[in-house]
Amino acid sequence: MTFHTLSPDFAVSAQITVDDIPAIAKAGFKTIICNRPDGEEPGQPTAQSIGDAAKAAGLSFIAIPVMAGHGPSSDAIIETQETINTLPGPIFAYCRSGNRSAQLWTQATQV
Repeated sequence: MTFHTLSPDFAVSAQITVDDIPAIAKAGFKTIICNRPDGEEPGQPTAQSIGDAAKAAGLSFIAIPVMAGHGPSSDAIIETQETINTLPGPIFAYCRSGNRSAQLWTQATQV
């Protein structure tokens, strides 16, 4: 699993699996954000399965799905701002490639 640090408190990654959760926790992350809608690609882990594994590892989890090919909605931006401001960091966000998560973080932190 490779991730890209956008700030000291926020990193993004491509799709993760349940097996990646221990490494995410070991790296010091406290919250995981899923920015990928379920069913986008066959065989992709569901947000529920990732969320259950994250919670079992003592991490906070939230799903803020953003459709591919669309910019983040204003609701997704606001929800990301609220997550950054209320859930423990550092935060690890993922989508198919990490790009949507990075765009969402950029827009959420520009205000």
